[in-house]
Amino acid sequence: MLEYEQECAKRGYSLIAGVDEAGRGPLAGPVVSAAIILKQRDFECRIDDSKLLSPLQRERAAAEIRQKAYVSVGIVSEKIIDAVNILEATLLSMQKAILFLSPKPDFVLVDGNMTLQVNIPFESIVDGDAKILSVACASIIAKVTRDRIMAIYHKRWPEYGFLKHKGYGTKGHLDALRKFGPSPIQRHSFHYEQV
Repeated sequence: MLEYEQECAKRGYSLIAGVDEAGRGPLAGPVVSAAIILKQRDFECRIDDSKLLSPLQRERAAAEIRQKAYVSVGIVSEKIIDAVNILEATLLSMQKAILFLSPKPDFVLVDGNMTLQVNIPFESIVDGDAKILSVACASIIAKVTRDRIMAIYHKRWPEYGFLKHKGYGTKGHLDALRKFGPSPIQRHSFHYEQV
């Protein structure tokens, strides 16, 4: 998973950041992105696309990543998602994560087909979270961070079951919407009258 980082290094870049997001698809809660610059490249935990790991594997990997990388997170709320749309909110969260990263990267590898508004050279790679170590690390940090946020929201509004579905459109979530109406963290750009 180091082919892209090694290619960037051959081109003279030394601080190469991987960027990915979590939370584009849910009906509730924020979108979260992470930016990662690896300090070490050998991991004991499995590092992969976060969707391929169990919650326990992600938690363990996230702890190791935080020891072996520079880590930054960008969070964009459901209110901003509603105001600008999910794609723009995702780009904003990625740009925040890059902006907050220290040291500053000199090249960025981003998952997906994204066009970032940053003053740093970047390359978008579809399925980057499955191909690039730093992007896979970013996907894990973004997912773990978002899951923790949704666990906090679950304590505030347990009737919606956020701990279980993390805001995604599961049957349990849709049933709760029918019963209780939209929660304070719903994305209202989703048309609830169709629920």
